[in-house]
Amino acid sequence: MTADVLQWAAYLPRSRANGPGLRSVLWVQGCPFRCPGCFNPAFWPFTGGQQARVGELAGRLLAESDTEGVSFSGGEPFAQAAALAQVAERVRVAGKGVLVFTGFPATALQASTHPGVRRLLAAADLLVAGPYERDQPCRQPLLASANQELAYLTERYRGRDLGPRRVEYRIGAQGAVTVTGFPPVAYQTT
Repeated sequence: MTADVLQWAAYLPRSRANGPGLRSVLWVQGCPFRCPGCFNPAFWPFTGGQQARVGELAGRLLAESDTEGVSFSGGEPFAQAAALAQVAERVRVAGKGVLVFTGFPATALQASTHPGVRRLLAAADLLVAGPYERDQPCRQPLLASANQELAYLTERYRGRDLGPRRVEYRIGAQGAVTVTGFPPVAYQTT
């Protein structure tokens, strides 16, 4: 795959459960962490999902003119940092905020010399960072487990109300149900 193509798993045009304000959400395909109890295990394989060029994805995100920002989740966004950075840069230039959910600790990403990682960090406003630990339940907004942290990379969201923990349920035209967000009680799989 080239640096201008992204493997993605799901897209939600509007959400209030995946970051502050009304935002679009793009889940990337592929994750090296495979955390037990993960909410999105179908997004672990690096194969599957769909491929799209950076410009196409950025255009789709920017077409949602009433959204405040974009959230990238997964899978693991930094596994495709070079391509995702290009999308994030276009979103930021258009005036929208960028939030990235990642299993990497913020300090590891900030210490990275990988050009794609550096570019994605430079285009992001906020990281929700750290691997999911199902044995460390959390009640804070946007954090799936207590070991995770909010890393503010710009002032855009610092001091801002990140909203309550919430879950959204969407029923598609064909009856498919999509569930996203952060339940009030820690999510556990059996």
